[in-house]
Amino acid sequence: MTLLTTSKTAPGAQTGSLPATEPLKIVGLSGGLSSPSRTLSLVELALARISADAEAAGLASTTRLIDIAALDGIGALRSRPASEEIEAALQAVEGADFLVVGSPVYKGSYSGLFKHFVDFLDYRGLIGLPVALLATGGSERHALVIEHQLRPLFAFFQAQPLGTGAFFTERDFANGAVSAGAPQERFERLVHEAVHALVARRRHAHPAIERAA
Repeated sequence: MTLLTTSKTAPGAQTGSLPATEPLKIVGLSGGLSSPSRTLSLVELALARISADAEAAGLASTTRLIDIAALDGIGALRSRPASEEIEAALQAVEGADFLVVGSPVYKGSYSGLFKHFVDFLDYRGLIGLPVALLATGGSERHALVIEHQLRPLFAFFQAQPLGTGAFFTERDFANGAVSAGAPQERFERLVHEAVHALVARRRHAHPAIERAA
C-alpha cells in the first residue's frame, strides 16, 4: 500500500498572513492499476505542487498519497468497517480538507477499482470538499472523461471539483514531468485553483458534519 504522510509548516507570521491553526489535510487518491503507474506519478506530482504552493501562501498542510491498487484486499471489500489498512485510507479521504483524484481511462471511464473504492466512502465526508480532477489516457479522444465521468461522480457526493480538470496523454505527461506548452499551462492553472480553494477553506472553516449514530 502507498499511504505516505508528510507535514509542512507554514513560514513565520507575516503581514496579511492567515492565522496559524491546525494543518490542512491534502489527500491524493490514485486509481491506477499498473506498476509503475503514470496516474500515481501524476497525482503525486500534483499533491507535492499544491502543498508547496499552499505553504508559500502561508498555509500549513499535511499530505497523504493513497494508491488504491496497493491496498491489500481492496477488490474483495464488501462492507465497512474494512481492514485496518483500507479503513484508514477511506477515513483519510472522508477527513480531507482537499482531495486530488486521478484515474486512467478504461472503456471511456475511470477504472473499476477506483469506483469500487469510492463506492464505500461516506458521502457526508465529501460534502463541500474541494477536489482536483486528473485523468490519464492513450489518446485525446478520452479527454472528456473528466467532464462526463469524474465531475458527475463527485457532484453526486456534493463535493466541489475545481473548474479546471487535467487530462494527459503519454505525450503530455511522462517520466514524472508535465510537457511544456498547453499541458503545463493547464496543470499550473489547476494548482492555482487548488491553492485558492485551500485559502478559502482556511478562512471559512467548513463545519463538521455530524455522523449518524
